[in-house]
Amino acid sequence: MEIDGHTRLVGLIAHPAGHSKSPAMHNAAFAKTDINARFLAFDVDPDQLPDAINAMRAFKMLGASVSMPFKQAVIPLLDHLDKTAELVGAVNTVVNHNGELTGYTTDGIGFVESLKDDSVSLTGQTMTLAGVGGAGTPIAIQAALSGLKTLNVFNINDPSVKNAKHIVQVINQQTNCHATFYPLEDRDQFKQSIGESDIYTDATGLGMGNLIDKALVEDPTWFHPDMTVFDTVYAPTVTKLMGVAQQANVAHVINGQGMLLNQGAAAFKLWTGKDMPLKQLNL
Repeated sequence: MEIDGHTRLVGLIAHPAGHSKSPAMHNAAFAKTDINARFLAFDVDPDQLPDAINAMRAFKMLGASVSMPFKQAVIPLLDHLDKTAELVGAVNTVVNHNGELTGYTTDGIGFVESLKDDSVSLTGQTMTLAGVGGAGTPIAIQAALSGLKTLNVFNINDPSVKNAKHIVQVINQQTNCHATFYPLEDRDQFKQSIGESDIYTDATGLGMGNLIDKALVEDPTWFHPDMTVFDTVYAPTVTKLMGVAQQANVAHVINGQGMLLNQGAAAFKLWTGKDMPLKQLNL
C-alpha cells in the first residue's frame, strides 16, 4: 500500500535503535494485511524521552514499541497501564487511544504463545525459572496469570535479586500461583527443583555472545523426558543448554525465536486489532 495522507505511524523508541529487526517485521505485516501504516525506528536520547512520548499524541501515531533503556522510564509519561505491565513494572508497547496512551508488556505473552505453538500448556504446571531480569520478569508474571500452579524462582545474589524477591511477592499476593524464591548459588536445591518441574525456563542470557559456551545445567540427568526446556536466547538457534536437554531426550526443547516473534505479533494486534500473519512473513 502506497504512503498517502492517511498513512499512520508506529515507532520503536530505543537507544540505540539501529540494530532492531522490528521495522522489517511490522512493515511486512502491514503490507500483508493491507493496513495503511509504517513502522520506523527512532534512536531517542534519554533526556528527550518526554518529547518522544508527546510526539505520539501530536502525530496521532498508532503507538510504539519501547526498548532499552526506556521500559521503566516511560511509565510516568503514560496515562494508563494494563495489569500485566503494572505487575511487571515495565512497558514494551504503547497504544494511542485517541490521545490516551496505555502501556503494555507483550514479552510474557510471547513466551506463553511460543509454548502454545509447541503444544505446551502452563495450566496446573510447575515451572523452574532461572534469572528474573528483563525477560524473566514478564515471563514470571504472565505465566502466573496464565494458570501456572507453582513457580520456583532462582536468581544470583546481584542487584537483580531484589527484583526477583519482589516479583515472587507480587505473584503470591495477586495471582493464584504459588511462587518461591531460591538463591541460584544453591545448586542442590536448583537440581531438585528442575527434577520436580514440568517446565524449566532459562532467562539468564547464558549461551549467547561472549557466554555462548556457558549453561547453568550441563548434566543431562538433571532433566527428565516428560518436561519442557525453554531457553530465551534466540541466537544461536541451539544453545549449549538446549544441547544438554536434547541429550536428555526431553519432550520439548524451545529457543527464544518464537517468543520474539509472538511478542511482536501481540503488539501488532494491540495497535491494529488484527492478527499478524506470522507464517506469511518468512522471518
